[in-house]
Amino acid sequence: MSFEVIRESQYAIIQSGVEKLDATNAPDLKAECLVLNKNGVNNIILDLSKTRYCDSSGLSAILTANRLCKDTNGKFYLCGMQENVARMVGIAQLDKVLNITEALDNAIAEMPV
Repeated sequence: MSFEVIRESQYAIIQSGVEKLDATNAPDLKAECLVLNKNGVNNIILDLSKTRYCDSSGLSAILTANRLCKDTNGKFYLCGMQENVARMVGIAQLDKVLNITEALDNAIAEMPV
């Protein structure tokens, strides 16, 4: 499975199992986020620690997740970014828009209890 969803009481963690977040699997990530949002989950952590590459389709999916959370007064955190992914996020200036933490534990600490 490309993305594993771990549901907690107040938030969900989406762990990416893909090496490349691109046009082949970004729609799957968007779909996971939409399903969570429709089921009342508006606090999402996306863990990209296993993802080494991200293109514009992947960034679009990340922005969709961020917007879904914001639109429902929730929080979206991105964590575990490897160097290449962090560079792409920086080039797109999404580091100014997204909540980013280095480790999953840091993102979890920011979630409501």
